[in-house]
Amino acid sequence: MIRIAPVGRALAVVAATSLALTACGGGGGDTATQTSPTAAETSAAPATKGDGTLTLGTLLPQTGSLAFLGPPEFAGVDLALKEINEAGGVLGKPVAKFDTDSGDTTTNIASQSVDKLIAQKADAIIGAASSSVSLSVIDKITGAGVVHFSPANTSDELTTVADKNLFFRTSPPDKLQGRVLGDLIVADGNDTVGIMAMQDSYGTGLADQVQKTVTDGGAEVVERVDYDPKAADFSADVAKLKAKNPKGIVLIGFEETAKVVQELVKQGLPADKHQWYMVDGNTSNTNYLKMPKGTLDGVKGTIPGAAAPEDFQSKLLEVNPKLEDFSYAPESYDAANLIALAAEAAKSDAGVDIAAKLGEVSKSGDKCKSFKECVDLLKAGKDFDYDGVSGPVEFNDAGDPAVATIGIYQYGKDNKYATKALEYRTGNIAG
Repeated sequence: MIRIAPVGRALAVVAATSLALTACGGGGGDTATQTSPTAAETSAAPATKGDGTLTLGTLLPQTGSLAFLGPPEFAGVDLALKEINEAGGVLGKPVAKFDTDSGDTTTNIASQSVDKLIAQKADAIIGAASSSVSLSVIDKITGAGVVHFSPANTSDELTTVADKNLFFRTSPPDKLQGRVLGDLIVADGNDTVGIMAMQDSYGTGLADQVQKTVTDGGAEVVERVDYDPKAADFSADVAKLKAKNPKGIVLIGFEETAKVVQELVKQGLPADKHQWYMVDGNTSNTNYLKMPKGTLDGVKGTIPGAAAPEDFQSKLLEVNPKLEDFSYAPESYDAANLIALAAEAAKSDAGVDIAAKLGEVSKSGDKCKSFKECVDLLKAGKDFDYDGVSGPVEFNDAGDPAVATIGIYQYGKDNKYATKALEYRTGNIAG
């Protein structure tokens, strides 16, 4: 594993054209630290019985503040299921799938969608994209004995949430993204920093890690504003930043960031005078297109995940020719493959049985990179280690990936970020 370097030192940097990730045998889970479990955390998931057909449900954004992430996530799942079923399916049968909308926290869509998926006998649910949405439905999902597997949740709160050992994710906790972003800010020469973060589990947690990393790196966070993302106006919030005149400005939020950006420009804090930084929740190629050209020129953003190989992108475009962004498609693809492989290893489609095998199929054994390759090893009586498109995906005891990669992207004059990252930084989550 490559550990994130101490603050003030360079992180391991891997070029997009030569990114090589390797699994770490079976030691990733040994380094995980958790708080003492409560009774709720240690209570077992309800016993469930499979019906012989692996049924996946998707709980991904078709509407709401993260709707721009929905297409690549759906495409990742669909590509995986296409390949799985072409290889003979799981337990000798085609995998069934039901798609639903996760919406966002302003609606009750996610809860209604979960009810539908449970009624449709989903064994595992892939989603949501928003950590706060997942936190709002995790009890309902895991309480039904269903695996809850997110390709995009990054809130640190999900590491220790009571989940009956049924929650997993292929995206890393924000402790890693926060360290990468904080180190980048300091390395860019920003000795004074302002932070504007949406006030929820995602925004607050990520802001805390960025602030700690920036401060440890010798810079000063001169102002931090945790705002209500539903606010109609952000003038007073931006005025607090303007009063401190920071060199670097960190924007942590979702689609409301477009309003924040307009207010920053209005109050004389444009990106050509102050270095702006964004995160996965607002690094979008759709939210800023109506703004004057150059508004976001030079702005940097971080998105968890390794580079999506060109052949993988080509396969995704066959599934959805309209795709313009591939964010979290690798993580979604890997989620579906891992669930299918765990069901094969367990010889069961029951959620509890699948969860018990997810750690095993993600580490220790002969390396394999596709469902067919891995399941062939299994049928030959060999241990296998699925290394995914998003990285090695070796789960620790908390169901988090033990090692992960963060991409650093930059916007151009067209207010779109180049889908080829400036660089990738890989780190041990426990480090």
